[in-house]
Amino acid sequence: MVSKKKSTGPVSEGIDSLPGSSAPSPVPFSALNDDDSKQDEGAKRPVFKSKTFQHMNKSSNKKKAWKSLKQIIAQERAQPMPEGCVHYSGIEAPPSFKPAKKYSDLLGFLSKYTDPQTKLHYSTAAEFSIIRSLPNDIVTGYLTLRKANIQV
Repeated sequence: MVSKKKSTGPVSEGIDSLPGSSAPSPVPFSALNDDDSKQDEGAKRPVFKSKTFQHMNKSSNKKKAWKSLKQIIAQERAQPMPEGCVHYSGIEAPPSFKPAKKYSDLLGFLSKYTDPQTKLHYSTAAEFSIIRSLPNDIVTGYLTLRKANIQV
């Protein structure tokens, strides 16, 4: 047969909770909760958070209006701007600080070498032998494709 457990929570107030009885009287739940919340509050709140912090954007319920690129460019053209100012309609960029990558003129691989005779870039010894065997008109064609300075 199964025996029932005697509950000791705040619900079981009866003969046991009388002042003359030997059992301790139950403590109200709110009194227990207040002590725990004070101890847990220090543990839950991180050190870097301020108790006096308030969000500034609570009062604004308006949605932010989006502007198209045409509207932004028209607005920038209407305002007087100094010469060196950076904005959406300016596509000029300053030169890069990194050196330009050199690619092989024949195969397109990254090249470390330049032929001193033809000024073509190459990456392997086999490619160098091919470059040396090319006629002058093909060499000038490769140089014009690369937009290199051609000495006539």
